Amino acid sequence: MAETSYIDRDTEREETFSRRAFIIGAVQGGLLALLCGRLVWLQVSQGTRYKTLAEENRINVKIIAPSRGQIVDRFGVPLAVNNQNFRALIVPEQTENLEKSLRTLSGYIDLPEKNVKKLLRQAKQSRSFVPLEINDRLTWDEVAKIEVNLPDLPGVSIDEGEIRNYPFGEATAHIIGYVGRVAKSDQTEEDPLLTLHGFRVGKGGLEKVLDKDLRGTAGSSEMEVNVVGREVRELKQTPTMSGRRVTLSLDAELQRYTQNRMAESISASAVIMDAVTGAVYALASYPSFDPNHFTRGIPAEKWEELLADPTFPLTNKALAGQYPPGSTFKMVTALAGLEQGTINAHNTAFCPGHYTYGDTKFHCWKHAGHGTMNVIGALRESCDTYFYKMSTDVGIDRIAVMARRLGLGDKTGFELTEERPGLMPDQKWKRDKLSQSWHPGETIVCSIGQGYIQTTPLQLAVMTARLVNGGHAVVPWIVGKVGDHPEHQQTWPSLGLNPKNLALVKQGMDEVVDHKRGTAHASQIEIEGMKMGGKTGTAQVKRITKQERALGIKNETLPWRFRHHALFVGYAPIENPRYVCSVVVEHGGGGSSAAAPIARDLLRMTQQRNPAATPLKVES
Repeated sequence: MAETSYIDRDTEREETFSRRAFIIGAVQGGLLALLCGRLVWLQVSQGTRYKTLAEENRINVKIIAPSRGQIVDRFGVPLAVNNQNFRALIVPEQTENLEKSLRTLSGYIDLPEKNVKKLLRQAKQSRSFVPLEINDRLTWDEVAKIEVNLPDLPGVSIDEGEIRNYPFGEATAHIIGYVGRVAKSDQTEEDPLLTLHGFRVGKGGLEKVLDKDLRGTAGSSEMEVNVVGREVRELKQTPTMSGRRVTLSLDAELQRYTQNRMAESISASAVIMDAVTGAVYALASYPSFDPNHFTRGIPAEKWEELLADPTFPLTNKALAGQYPPGSTFKMVTALAGLEQGTINAHNTAFCPGHYTYGDTKFHCWKHAGHGTMNVIGALRESCDTYFYKMSTDVGIDRIAVMARRLGLGDKTGFELTEERPGLMPDQKWKRDKLSQSWHPGETIVCSIGQGYIQTTPLQLAVMTARLVNGGHAVVPWIVGKVGDHPEHQQTWPSLGLNPKNLALVKQGMDEVVDHKRGTAHASQIEIEGMKMGGKTGTAQVKRITKQERALGIKNETLPWRFRHHALFVGYAPIENPRYVCSVVVEHGGGGSSAAAPIARDLLRMTQQRNPAATPLKVES
């Protein structure tokens, strides 16, 4: 029995070994067959290609730049497009004498001596296989001359590409931005496009913010060339992937109208946005600049001229301009008092033309005084004294909290990176920043939007929207879609404000324009169903002393840079407001005379175009 058992186990081991040997052999045979198949494919199917690659280094691998994505407005109107462009390139390693090739080329196209020297310097600073851009503005005749004489121009080639164009020019420059040549500071990522000479990336505005989406993905082309550098045939091509199309909430025609409307001023900015969704329809800063000048490289003298301009045309003042809000801030003070219970619809204060606190007299803008005022009348006629008195009971900390709830004192989160935060001071801020205690007189000054307070036109538009949309925390946005992907929500949470208090503040703002004693009554919109409400503001830049006043010096006689800023925030229509607008005219004088008429025209045009009723249009 034992002997039989041993025989069975030996047989079992032999069978197991045979099965394993068979499996291992099959795997080895399969790998060998795969290797042989690969060798056959390389030798037979791809032999010609690899032979060409090996012989005399006759393959030129080109990086192909993709088409940059378009930027369009909410209706699909192009704001940034690509135009056809021809340029001459030269690859230093493909020519025995770079200087000789360039001088030969100068016989066929206009190539100044300074450009030749510049190209020679560039060749020393870059890799020899990287193409150098000789000229990016070739005419069709110049292209033909180069093509015919290519055998005499080793290393030279013609590239048909695209150049960025901005159809609305100055009107959209601060929003769209512009593109420029790749700088060393841009080469922080591994992208072959960034090594391509002459390639352009976003340098400002949305072109910079959304550069990776707009840029696309590079392609490549393997070209066989003959001994004189002429291309014989294409061996292989990897297609490019175009940049994504960006659709904005902007209304291009309304944006252009806004920019043109501000041209009557020396320096101004304005924002128009949807009070419900937060979509920005226009965001303009005047004066501006033509972004098309930057596409090919702006001349040094033009750049210096822009930098030296005292109105700062390169600055997007709608986002980066920081101004005291003046009387447009009075709604914040009023709402802080209403929410705290310090005032209500029936409380009044008497304005004799000034308010005395301690041994200091704070003057109302109306020297004769306004008489007895409630909160609605104080907003309507912009009575300073009413807010002076109320603010001493409310306190700066509660006013600051309300201001921040309404969107002041910090960045809104808008897509453009130029946005500045403004400033809403309180007791802690002064202790931390200036190592000083807060004084009651500073609260009085801040109650009417002066003192340390700084706001941007965009923040003022957000504040107005939150006041009239039922107290919802709307946030402004301008990028509607990147490709087909929506970028923003259009409903917002409640701020938790008492609707009755919001209604009181809104009634005061309604009467600013609609009441005969309102400070902006002269700028009312008389078209039924389009009437606007709002608030005027005048922000002091330089205080005129008593001695200067005695000499007859007035604000309007001061040099331009010392005059008051003029402000207006508005909304329309009065019933169920949908659109809000903020206007700041730098050193424009009074808000009722300089800013309110602009806002009236902008809100009227906005309602006539009714962009909020039109969905974002996305085309393939």
